[in-house]
Amino acid sequence: MNLERGSGVLLHITSLPSAFGIGDLGPEAYKFANQLAAAQQKYWQILPLNPTDAVFQHSPYSSISAFALNPLLVSPELLQQDGLLTAQESLAPSSSTADKVDYDAMHSVKAVLWQKAFQRWQKRPASDYKDFCRKQANWLEDYALFMALKAQHDEKSWVDWPQELRDRDAQALQQKGDELAKTIEYIKFQQYILQKQWTALKSHCNARGVHIIGDLPIYIEHGSVDVWRQPGLFKLDENKRPLFVAGVPPDYFSETGQRWGNPIYDWQKMQAQNFDWWAARLGRNLDLFDIVRIDHFRGLVAFWQVPASEKTAVKGEWIKAPVYDLFERLQEANPRCNIIAEDLGLMTDEVIEAMQRLQLPGMKVLQFAFNDDLEKNPFLPHNYPENCVVYTGTHDNNT
Repeated sequence: MNLERGSGVLLHITSLPSAFGIGDLGPEAYKFANQLAAAQQKYWQILPLNPTDAVFQHSPYSSISAFALNPLLVSPELLQQDGLLTAQESLAPSSSTADKVDYDAMHSVKAVLWQKAFQRWQKRPASDYKDFCRKQANWLEDYALFMALKAQHDEKSWVDWPQELRDRDAQALQQKGDELAKTIEYIKFQQYILQKQWTALKSHCNARGVHIIGDLPIYIEHGSVDVWRQPGLFKLDENKRPLFVAGVPPDYFSETGQRWGNPIYDWQKMQAQNFDWWAARLGRNLDLFDIVRIDHFRGLVAFWQVPASEKTAVKGEWIKAPVYDLFERLQEANPRCNIIAEDLGLMTDEVIEAMQRLQLPGMKVLQFAFNDDLEKNPFLPHNYPENCVVYTGTHDNNT
């Protein structure tokens, strides 16, 4: 990867100003892009754009889909410009606050706007809609059906659905697909609009010399469509519940480690399928962003595996992952493989070697720099190698 030297800002879409109580893909995003360009900034880094869930406090790192976009990010102003909302409908609700996002309230407000927009759109669907559905079919079909089924089952996890749906019986899924056809079409419509709004914003940024850095969480949620769709790629028991979960061992930040709870990849089975799922996932992200940061990169070299029965992450073990075979496939499938590795925390010699062999830029954090070792501290600017990305701090630091 050959990135130009330059500076930028990390600001997630939801943190942009908005009269609707949550930042979105509309006018304020364009305004911020223009500000970056005027200040000669080359990079805008954001967090994952995937759907968020109240169960996980709407964290973008705990998503129901590794491929879909978040309906909360839709811009009502842009929906109005497309004739899908009236001027009155696109007025901001009086309940919205300027300083803090009320996710539940905004979910309710935007759900109403989405339904109004869908009703109008159905009367004159866009000519490129079918083309979008065809291009994204490898994830969109299952995602739309999954979300429709989840709504029908009171938002329960897929492992608690009737067995024929949990286990993806073809006849049962076909029957439900027919029964829920209108809801499925609505969910696809949402993804079409979000893709259109995001693509326009990214094009605006690129035209002004601003490149978008996206973020890819290494793990995904057990309750996601991705695990439901391909449970064989994860270490699950006969009832499709995790045998092992992800995390990190005890360290400076925690005496009991961090038990994240995500299911562990079955790397043997992934390798047997030529890492197709990973190639598709990275490909989707590289379509959305100019550069992708992989969160917890060291987990692709070796990962901390904790038995699901354990309450903490203390009793885990390090298991090696096939990092070189994986990246050979990723680079083959995605020639424009612009990746930044999040390499903070416990970095072993094998992780450092992997980053060097794969020529991946790592991260340097200024707040980690100022200790007693001012000569050799790797986070001090005069010790930086050429291939790195520098941050003032991370989410683990006070501002």
